[in-house]
Amino acid sequence: MCNCITLKPISYVQGEIILPGSKSISNRVLLMSALASGKTYLKNLLCSDDSNYMLNALKQLGVKYKRSIKNQDLEIHGCENNFIYENNTVLFLGNAGTAVRPLISVLSLMNKEIIITGDERMKERPIHDLVHALHQGGSIIKYLKKKHYLPICIHGGFTGGNITIKSNTSSQFLTSLLIASPLSKKDTTISVPDVLISIPYIDITLKLLDNFGIIIENNQYKKFYIPGNQRYKSPGTYDIEGDASSATYFIAAAAIKGKCIRIYGITKNSIQGDIQFIKIAKKMGAIITFGKNYIECKKGKLIGIDLDANHIPDAAMTIAILALFTEDGSPTTIRNIESWRVKETDRLYAMSTELRKVGAVVHEGQDFIKIFPPKKFIPSKIHTYNDHRMAMCFSLIALSDASVTIMNPQCVSKTFPEYFKIFNKISIMNK
Repeated sequence: MCNCITLKPISYVQGEIILPGSKSISNRVLLMSALASGKTYLKNLLCSDDSNYMLNALKQLGVKYKRSIKNQDLEIHGCENNFIYENNTVLFLGNAGTAVRPLISVLSLMNKEIIITGDERMKERPIHDLVHALHQGGSIIKYLKKKHYLPICIHGGFTGGNITIKSNTSSQFLTSLLIASPLSKKDTTISVPDVLISIPYIDITLKLLDNFGIIIENNQYKKFYIPGNQRYKSPGTYDIEGDASSATYFIAAAAIKGKCIRIYGITKNSIQGDIQFIKIAKKMGAIITFGKNYIECKKGKLIGIDLDANHIPDAAMTIAILALFTEDGSPTTIRNIESWRVKETDRLYAMSTELRKVGAVVHEGQDFIKIFPPKKFIPSKIHTYNDHRMAMCFSLIALSDASVTIMNPQCVSKTFPEYFKIFNKISIMNK
């Protein structure tokens, strides 16, 4: 049986979409709710592999919760930073970086041994900069197999203090420390000497911490002061925004061949950094307007751009696909994206390889990609490298005059299990 899906050429896209909850917000508020006192009611929680890994981990840590029938809402009972688990409990977290990284820091506050591991790709993704930072705060963490990578055994010991962290590989390392440090015995000062990548994701963390009553002083993203012995306080109910990263695929589809796509669940006031994709899509030629709780997008005349995408690495993948459809044939250069190399796959290599298959001319550097649109699209079989964003991005090739076959399409379950169903719903096929 062939594990693939073939999308035939699409005449245009039209319709309405309700976005699933944001992955970045979902896993953060799940952990913060678990650390808080009292019950928290989460609305529009993302139901996906990544959020399920976090929920399964919290269940192993003694946290009680109840999901609604449709899984979009959840009532979680906070444990006030008092997880209950046996020594040498093993948490398997798949390839969910938004679960692995914050749990490493939070579990470093405990005084029991616990093992964190993941799938084969997660074992290749870096965690050393985070572990090194936690060591500075007193954590005892041991690598069980390969140095600097999962699996690890956490023995507790984190008390805060003065910490310096490298944050030019992943902003999730800093997010992890920001979530755990308020619960430490000492006050904590976190210094960031490098260029901090993906600042909008740190803004999400800081905004959510504020919602849960946590005080943090941010000095221009170079130094963070966190008083110790704080407590997470439940906001009662938290309504999770639609996922702005997921919205990019539908915005791009509309920009390429849209009569009109209306997307519910995000607004221009979103706390997610990938909302910046809208400004970039407009600069490239998309026609976009805002409503009260939605955005609308229509086809425009697309042009190439030169972009520093340091702050929006996930959305930048969708820009690479838009680059294929520039009407004047102008190239698009996406810079400062070395973080692509340590994501769910080496996305710089993967994007370059698959873009060439459809007919694009691509120049790949260590931290940039330059894309010249195809003179003619080539029907292609796209390998997704078990990366959800590769699958969703390359589905948009069907908006050309060529069909596209997506291998391993179920990898979208990491963040958007219903993606292909919804994409098919808005697609009007060539007759």
